[in-house]
Amino acid sequence: MPDGFPADATPPGTVGPVDASQVPRFAGPATFARLPRIDEVPNADIAVVGVPFDSGVSYRPGARFGPSHVRQASRLLRPYNPALEIEPFAVQQVVDAGDIACNPFDIASAITEVEAGAKALMASGPKLLTLGGDHTIALPLLRAMAERHGPVAVLHFDAHLDTWDTYFGSPYTHGTPFRRASEEGLIDLHHSMHVGIRGPLYSTSDLPDTERLGFATLTCAEVELQGLSAAVDRMRARLGDAPIYVSVDIDVLDPAHAPGTGTPEAGGLTSRELLTMLRALADLDVVSADIVEVSPAYDHAELTGIAASHVAYELLSVMAHQRRSTHVR
Repeated sequence: MPDGFPADATPPGTVGPVDASQVPRFAGPATFARLPRIDEVPNADIAVVGVPFDSGVSYRPGARFGPSHVRQASRLLRPYNPALEIEPFAVQQVVDAGDIACNPFDIASAITEVEAGAKALMASGPKLLTLGGDHTIALPLLRAMAERHGPVAVLHFDAHLDTWDTYFGSPYTHGTPFRRASEEGLIDLHHSMHVGIRGPLYSTSDLPDTERLGFATLTCAEVELQGLSAAVDRMRARLGDAPIYVSVDIDVLDPAHAPGTGTPEAGGLTSRELLTMLRALADLDVVSADIVEVSPAYDHAELTGIAASHVAYELLSVMAHQRRSTHVR
């Protein structure tokens, strides 16, 4: 995108969503937020891409249908974000890059294909906002991020640690990506953090293990007892000025807010709490993000899809805020 545009102006050539006052939300393109496809614009700042893969799940399947479900819910999004006072589709070119197709029968092959697909998209410059799929896909995405940025601070919103070692002897599942990422040197061991952890664990060693692997932990109980403002302060202090990769497992939300997921846990964050925490990243260096584990077969009245689409919108707004701030300076 050309440099030097005013803070609140649309960069020359930017193409936004289809105008809902001209084309009803239930019509028009089936892309995320009815944005242009990647092949319809010359350049992109952020590519929204789906990874319809769920062969790494340990309980309910169905997250392979998550990308299309979130895209459907995103039809309700509007151009202006009053909470961050920004138009995320105006100050940056956001596109829908379709889906990265990967092998549903071979997890190792799928991981290789997701990594290659992410690197191919990033080769022309854009950040990625990836719609999963199960959490297995975080590992190949982090490989792509580390190649560009070096080890990144992983801000991981989830009910579960996802730093376990194996399931049924397999090292690659939706419960293991951040252990593998830490072992491969993909994450910043001093600035990464889990947020929203709750529920039973496998053993007394789980929390010490995840700390050894580079993650501080902020539990849902601590958010409740200490308050949201204190939780945000702890999160920001941990992240510092490191490049941040945000990974949002939708089950970080309480099942009342997101029933459509594979491994629900009672006692989670509200959607309002999660959106508030994401907005607190607006002046930090978010380099890319994913939203995973949306399983529409278990979703009542599209609650989970709507929550996930708003999570995506806030992440896009955060990255737009960073872009605008860079040009203002």
